[in-house]
Amino acid sequence: MGLYNLLEKIIQHDEIHSKWLNTLSFMENAGARKISACEHPTEVSLIQLKHAAEEHRHAYYLKKQILKINPEYCKTYNSNELLAPIATRQYLHSLDIKACKYLQQVFQLTKEELKYAAYLFVTYAIEVRADELYPVYQEILTKTSSKIMVKSIILEEEGHLEEMINQLDEFSEDWKTHADTVLTIEKELHEKWINAISQEVLQLNYA
Repeated sequence: MGLYNLLEKIIQHDEIHSKWLNTLSFMENAGARKISACEHPTEVSLIQLKHAAEEHRHAYYLKKQILKINPEYCKTYNSNELLAPIATRQYLHSLDIKACKYLQQVFQLTKEELKYAAYLFVTYAIEVRADELYPVYQEILTKTSSKIMVKSIILEEEGHLEEMINQLDEFSEDWKTHADTVLTIEKELHEKWINAISQEVLQLNYA
């Protein structure tokens, strides 16, 4: 199922929609924690702190949107309150591991250098994905006059992507070649994630 059709199905059911918001919140929170985990013990840039703070805020904002649907839904990140919990938990973790393996092969980095490279390339891939996913979601929310909004996240994610490109320009002249490889890894994982969610949504719809 394509993303647009999937999201159309998701927002038709309050509980499924809440789980979708909670799943996005979980992933934003996981992203923020990954960014913090990649920090150098002392040499932490202002942009890196900004990104971690904003991803945490996105997680909070998405969680808060659930209250507009039903305050009793999705109070935790337990598996029964996420869509496709196994694929959701594996997505970012697998991307991080596979990207690190690739970056270590091509750049021969120290442990701290690898952490920073992973932050740059993995965050870039996630921002590219966010720039595709959130506008489609908002389009459907607008079309259906939903109380839920993600416009503020879209604006910040666009800014993040620009900042990541600037940092990657400083990191390596041929970063785009390596970013393409990481994007290919991310695309495969994203497709698995969307397929897992599609299967679950279809089951929940017809249950």
